[in-house]
Amino acid sequence: MDNAMVALTAETRSMRLEIAGFQSQISGLDQQEMTVEAQAASWTNRDQEFLQLCSRLTDLEDRGRRNNIRLLGIPEGTEGADIPSYLRDMLPKLTNTTFDPPLEFQRAHRLGPKKQDGKGRPCPIIACMLRHVQARQLLQTARTQGPLRLGTLEILLSADFSRETAERRRAFLSLRPRLRHLDVKFGLFEPARMWITKNGESRTFYDPEDLRMFLEGLHDTSQTMETMAQPSQDAQCQALGAGQPETVLDPDRRTATDSQTRGRDLERLTKTMTTGVKYYRQWRCIHCCPIDINPDPL
Repeated sequence: MDNAMVALTAETRSMRLEIAGFQSQISGLDQQEMTVEAQAASWTNRDQEFLQLCSRLTDLEDRGRRNNIRLLGIPEGTEGADIPSYLRDMLPKLTNTTFDPPLEFQRAHRLGPKKQDGKGRPCPIIACMLRHVQARQLLQTARTQGPLRLGTLEILLSADFSRETAERRRAFLSLRPRLRHLDVKFGLFEPARMWITKNGESRTFYDPEDLRMFLEGLHDTSQTMETMAQPSQDAQCQALGAGQPETVLDPDRRTATDSQTRGRDLERLTKTMTTGVKYYRQWRCIHCCPIDINPDPL
């Protein structure tokens, strides 16, 4: 009996030691968890700071490019060795505008490697103007006059943006077909923000993904409204004066001698089917072939 008690006591003591070790390990894990959570919160704050710095850097780059203009469509080699002098003489003729004082450029050059054979699309010319007012005037003239032509050449004149801003603008422009389909008025403003108006309410989006999610919500709402507004078959027949749909009688209940009754039933059934097909064609023409009356404001 004493030996058993001694063994039990020893086993209990060892279990207490093991439990104490487990508690110590748990305390250590709790401490490590707190440390990891603090580090995760620190990294989250750093990520937000990094995104803010990237946004500020993009804004600074766009502001540094405000005096720049891009020209696309000028064949390579026509500008000669002095591109600023070529642009000083060519841009007033291209825009049919007189500039006072004359246009002045800080620098101008082509982007990309020079094409030796002259084949393919010419590289664009980027020019940094001395006066911001003249750069805005050129861009406004290009918007109002439409395609600019110099002889047989069609030249595109646009503003210069950073890579991030240019990607956002392309993402916004890719949503134009959906905006027209949903009858939403829209406009893209510099540097990259989309303004829309729907049912008299205006909103401004700075992120193309936010605009895409907003349009998906509008699409789901319009589908629900069309489903609720679609009339039933009985209402269609009543609206066309055909009454309730006719019930086809069982042929086994008809007698072979009742040819007049069978003829009347066949005539009514043919009239109902003809009226239903006519209504279906009208409904399909109205609901499946909408007319796009929203012009492109861009």
